Amino acid sequence: MTHAVTAMSDSHHMGLRPHVSFWETTRFRLELDRPRVMGIVNLTPDSFSDGGRWTTAEAALAHAQQLLKDGADILDIGAESSRPGAEPLSDDEEWRRLAPVLTELIRWQVPLSVDTYRAITMRRALDLGVDIINDIWALRQPGALASVQASRCGVCVMHMHGEPQTMQREPMSGDAVKQVLNFLLERLQVLQAAGIAEARICLDPGIGFGKTVEQNFALLREQSQLMALGRPILAAWSRKSSLGAVTGLDVQDRLVPSVAAAVLAVERGARIVRVHDVAATVAALQVWRSIAQV
Repeated sequence: MTHAVTAMSDSHHMGLRPHVSFWETTRFRLELDRPRVMGIVNLTPDSFSDGGRWTTAEAALAHAQQLLKDGADILDIGAESSRPGAEPLSDDEEWRRLAPVLTELIRWQVPLSVDTYRAITMRRALDLGVDIINDIWALRQPGALASVQASRCGVCVMHMHGEPQTMQREPMSGDAVKQVLNFLLERLQVLQAAGIAEARICLDPGIGFGKTVEQNFALLREQSQLMALGRPILAAWSRKSSLGAVTGLDVQDRLVPSVAAAVLAVERGARIVRVHDVAATVAALQVWRSIAQV
């Protein structure tokens, strides 16, 4: 099993000119010379696509092992569903689900991301040594920015209109591309002002988070505009409802449209794709690379 990452020493974090060709994280420098695949491990009983499948630590670890075998470069572990209308967990319940899985995964020496917006969970995960904090709230919750400020982790900040409980009842209006671009620029400036090195930051346009089907596809079509921000773009189209809207397919049948969306996102400049179906996405990107020569 190989991972196209470089273990980092302290020298990598000092005096290094930020460049979009890599993403700095706690233990690894993720080279972005080719698109990277982030495999999803949901510890949630109510996730929109695979809820309840990996709720024991043993099942989650077996799934994580399979994702790595299938070619995942990064594992993204989440314990709370962010699907529209999802009910939030308590801090303690989120950590109860995460702790046994993270404690084991940290030993595997693979890039490890935690999908959370809670400052206390961030601190606990970073104390264990995780590499990336992937935050749907873009570090806007109380204490979140301070939690990553004190570490060397990579961070992924995402655009979300509204909040998970209500975001699809009142989706955003107007030019989604312009609004997402402006939001991500503002967050990038806030993070840098807080002393978070640009090389640690990745940006996610937030497909499906408070946006209409048309806005989601506008963000895919115009995704290259986000490249102007100078940071790697993470695209998370896997099994999203917009794919169901245009294909008529139920969530469990969206493998092909999910892979197609991942390839289209990469073609438009995304350097990380967050997916459920790692093996199929890796194979499709190998075909894309054969003509892209990257």
